[in-house]
Amino acid sequence: MEEIKKILVVEDSQMVMKVIRHVMNQEPTIEAVYAESFAEAKQRYEEEQDDLFAALVDLNLPDAPDGEVVDYMLDLGVPTIVLTGSFDEERREELLNKGIVDYVTKEGRYSYAYAVNMINRLRKNQDIKVLVVEDSTTSRSFICELLRRHLFQVLEAGDGVEAIKVLLQHPEVKLLITDYNMPNMDGFELVQALRGKYDKSDLIIIGLSAEGQGSLSAKFIKNGANDFLPKPFYHEEFHCRVMHNVESLELIEQIKDAANRDHLTKAYNRRYFFEVGEAMYAQAKEKGSPLAAVIIDIDHFKKINDTHGHEVGDLALKQFSDCLTENLGRFLVARAGGEEFFALLPGLDNEKAIAFIDKLREIIASNPVYAGNEAVPITFSAGVSNQLLGNLDEQLNMADGYLYRAKEAGRNLVVGDD
Repeated sequence: MEEIKKILVVEDSQMVMKVIRHVMNQEPTIEAVYAESFAEAKQRYEEEQDDLFAALVDLNLPDAPDGEVVDYMLDLGVPTIVLTGSFDEERREELLNKGIVDYVTKEGRYSYAYAVNMINRLRKNQDIKVLVVEDSTTSRSFICELLRRHLFQVLEAGDGVEAIKVLLQHPEVKLLITDYNMPNMDGFELVQALRGKYDKSDLIIIGLSAEGQGSLSAKFIKNGANDFLPKPFYHEEFHCRVMHNVESLELIEQIKDAANRDHLTKAYNRRYFFEVGEAMYAQAKEKGSPLAAVIIDIDHFKKINDTHGHEVGDLALKQFSDCLTENLGRFLVARAGGEEFFALLPGLDNEKAIAFIDKLREIIASNPVYAGNEAVPITFSAGVSNQLLGNLDEQLNMADGYLYRAKEAGRNLVVGDD
């Protein structure tokens, strides 16, 4: 479950506050604390300062008509999104230079939804690493400050050669922003080198350049960049490009994840299990390290469906899957089909794996599923094998044979190599 973030909303208009409250109520990961004046905002901050994640504030309040509440929040280091009833280009530029996250004009419900989405974006950005590659210290510091304002984890490099070293040290980097004209290895050469290893759906690359050639953007993108931005650029254009590309990457990751999941239980599916499991098997065999293959089957599942209906049967599968995932979270778990599940437990010998699965059997047996007020017990049988034979299929066949023996012996039992 995602951590709930608490934000401060400061707004004196009752009508606007009503709309914001409605939009906020649709967001399960955001809890809002409300204030209607500068004085009340100070009080709320004093009460909630240890938990506040960000602020959404009106620019003009009765007791702070010149944006004093914005300065107050920025001085406290709170990421601040400004709401205003009218667009003022000069004021907007001034506030962005001061360090606000964004400037949102009250132009309808979409504006408030956008502001709340920005809060969500800040929450997600905290887990995203960005690498800025720029030989100019001044320009690099400016770009890094813009990214840190939006709570990204920011890494730096002075040229393409240094960037590759940083990526090797931090393979989890999701976004790379690179200048064109740099010593040792320029932006084009860096993009070409990286695209040999990273797909566009693995690493976002945005090119930058102050040079005036119109063909630079096309050249960057043809060499593998996701996007290009000429310098100098507006704060908002930079953030919009970054946000658009990051959200596109997240969408691709969601689609990939959905393709790897079982539609009912949301556990990994059989295809993903073998895709990842075969690599785990090969590694275990190469290193001579233990790898336990487990086949788990819910006992008398057909009886649950026949007696209580498929709705209760589906609920039992979901609850069973959730319990497996919760207790085997550091291992690979998947729904193989029907009421059968697979698991791979690297690092555990057979004795430890059997003990681990047997403890899981006790946990599941103590948590029945409910059909109305009736408790329906769930038990399972399992086979566990650590024999690294010719391939993963053969190891699973060995575990399947043990599963059969567990069922023959009366079910609700775990059988292993010994």
